[in-house]
Amino acid sequence: MKHQQDPLPAKGARSRARGEKACRPPKPLLITIDGPAGAGKTTVSRGLAAKLGYRYVDTGALYRAVAHEALRKGISPQDDSNLRRLCAGLKVTLKESPQGLRLMVNRRDITEAIRAPGIAMAASTASAQPSVRAYLLGLQRQLGKKRAAVFEGRDMGTVVFPDADVKFFLDADPRVRAMRRFKEMQHPPHMTLEEVEEEMRQRDHADRSRALAPLKAAPDAIRIDASHLSQEEVIRQMLGYICGGVRK
Repeated sequence: MKHQQDPLPAKGARSRARGEKACRPPKPLLITIDGPAGAGKTTVSRGLAAKLGYRYVDTGALYRAVAHEALRKGISPQDDSNLRRLCAGLKVTLKESPQGLRLMVNRRDITEAIRAPGIAMAASTASAQPSVRAYLLGLQRQLGKKRAAVFEGRDMGTVVFPDADVKFFLDADPRVRAMRRFKEMQHPPHMTLEEVEEEMRQRDHADRSRALAPLKAAPDAIRIDASHLSQEEVIRQMLGYICGGVRK
């Protein structure tokens, strides 16, 4: 599944393929999709939001924004005290542009900068700090107030929105995830497949073992293994649960 670079909330496209049955939930839903890196969350979340006409929110981009600013100012992503001061001075906003919504921090556009090598691991480390989680928790919940949205992340269904209407946990075999991430990289790749897989293992361990909001499926989450499924197949399964009355 091809990775999309725009990490920002966006209005879902309302157009649907000809002949496709419309999926219209009886009320605006708040949908969460959690899972490890490389499972296909971004592509699937964006596609599901488009099918439903919902907003799409990649919360991982918000953590990357904080990590990017910390590294830029020489602050360790493990330094909770300095991160607290950093967050107090951050103003994260979204700006419309011909290319879509842009992620702005203190009026600087960092939409592409947060995808630089090393930012993902720094974001994972920073996300374990109480000050960072507290700062972004309020922002995420504010974005979810109107519902009618698909939130992608790692603790959306367990911590941020425990009362979400529908929760999914998307996973895939580690080797499959590493291969997908490797193919998503710009060519020529700056890392080998083995390096990508090792970085992903480290990220998985950090996300799953942290004391604060570890990566795990919510008890009421619908689990989907995407190892051998295409993007559209995963989305169809999700739509079946949302609109077809399918049960776990």
